[in-house]
Amino acid sequence: MPFIENVSYSDLERLALERLTPALLSHGFCYVDGLLGDLAGSAVLDQVMEMHRSGQLQDGRLAGSIPGVSRKSIRGDQIAWVSGSERGCEAINFLLNLIDRLISVCASRLEDKAIRERSKAMVACYPGDGAGYVKHVDNPNRDGRRLTCIYYLNKNWNPKEHGGVLRIFPEGKPYVADIKPLFDRLLIFWSDRRNPHEVQPSYSTRYAITVWYFDSEERAQAKKRFRDLTASTEQQGSSSS
Repeated sequence: MPFIENVSYSDLERLALERLTPALLSHGFCYVDGLLGDLAGSAVLDQVMEMHRSGQLQDGRLAGSIPGVSRKSIRGDQIAWVSGSERGCEAINFLLNLIDRLISVCASRLEDKAIRERSKAMVACYPGDGAGYVKHVDNPNRDGRRLTCIYYLNKNWNPKEHGGVLRIFPEGKPYVADIKPLFDRLLIFWSDRRNPHEVQPSYSTRYAITVWYFDSEERAQAKKRFRDLTASTEQQGSSSS
């Protein structure tokens, strides 16, 4: 793609070492603006909007249900999971490769050598009808998710008019952090209980792409717990039949 040369590895390395890593260590979150530039950022936005137009985004799911509480009162986004290798996702794939590079440099300085894999990308749209996502923690139960990375795609976003701010409640800190979902902004934060957060109601169509980077050891333990639980449940089922 014609815009790939615009981002050099040395620039990414300097950004990771001088800005992102120190902020993660001191505050637990950080963000950078103008990550891709207008040309590449707009190419990502075009692909996400096409996914939305073509009906590829489905209502986001919850880990569990609460009697009498609707899903949309908890999370009102529409999502799709992509690897980046799909047809029509070339710019998204470029973004993912760039974030991979950033995180690999950060991980080497965070002494998080175990960060070696990530999720697929969650392409998300809040449709602008007041939908949001209530306060939650991405990884409250040690499922392996270590870092959350969110790339925002919203041009001319006015938080006073459009809402949609991501509010972080850093654990043990006397302040909250309000992150505006501005075009070409990348937000990174620890996925565990250090960073409860919410998406405030959005009154304009709001796009973002999220990926999670895993601690491979914690991830393996979580998969083993799940396998053990599944085997135990199946055993109980067969013994009671």
